[in-house]
Amino acid sequence: MNTITTKTRQLRRTAAIKRKGREVVAFMAAVGLVAYAAVVVKNLAAMAEVPEALSMVESDDSGFPGAETTIPAEPVQFAVDPLLASVDEEVLAPKPAETVVIEGEDPDAGLPEGAILDTSVRFFNGRAVKPGKTMWMVVTAYSPDERSCAGTADGITASNHHVLTNAHRLVAADTRVLPLGSMISIPGYDAGQIVPVLDRGGAIKGNRLDVLFPTHEQARKWGVKRLKVTVWEYADGQGKDNWRKIRDSKR
Repeated sequence: MNTITTKTRQLRRTAAIKRKGREVVAFMAAVGLVAYAAVVVKNLAAMAEVPEALSMVESDDSGFPGAETTIPAEPVQFAVDPLLASVDEEVLAPKPAETVVIEGEDPDAGLPEGAILDTSVRFFNGRAVKPGKTMWMVVTAYSPDERSCAGTADGITASNHHVLTNAHRLVAADTRVLPLGSMISIPGYDAGQIVPVLDRGGAIKGNRLDVLFPTHEQARKWGVKRLKVTVWEYADGQGKDNWRKIRDSKR
């Protein structure tokens, strides 16, 4: 009887110990779960305070979407250097470039005496010339061969200069309008350079000009044009040049 009682007590004591162990394990598990839940709640609260970055899709000028870019929710704040915090903003601001002007300085200093500063002035025949007037003219072309100068294709112009004078670049005009020796420039002829009037023609009357080309084919290609012609005059104050003394290539 006593043996049975003793065994019963031992079984009860073992069962009580096991029950206590299970209670301790359950308590520890509950404590761990509560701690984990607190950490999760804290992280969620921190994430809720920071707004998510916005994303947008850029598009080019054609309206088609381009690469996706991320725009920060708030601009990044940089710390201010305490050593510069007291510096005046005007000191840090960039200053515009200053133009240094030296009093009494002549912008034309260093130019040779008598230099021509007028950009409209050119040179012809070794002398300075300037625009005198402009005229609207009907401009045709001719060549020094028989097809243009039937019966007079000897290569000599009305001014007694050869057609090779000024390298085939000369003009026939009505000498009552533009006397022999006149200096003119014609758009599209000799790249607009100044050429002399050294010839006349039976069909060239009034406001008409005939520009010389080396070949008949070039003259026909020119055709008939109405152009504003510039008449030039000497700018050195020494009067007109003697066109009869202009040297040409026949001598």
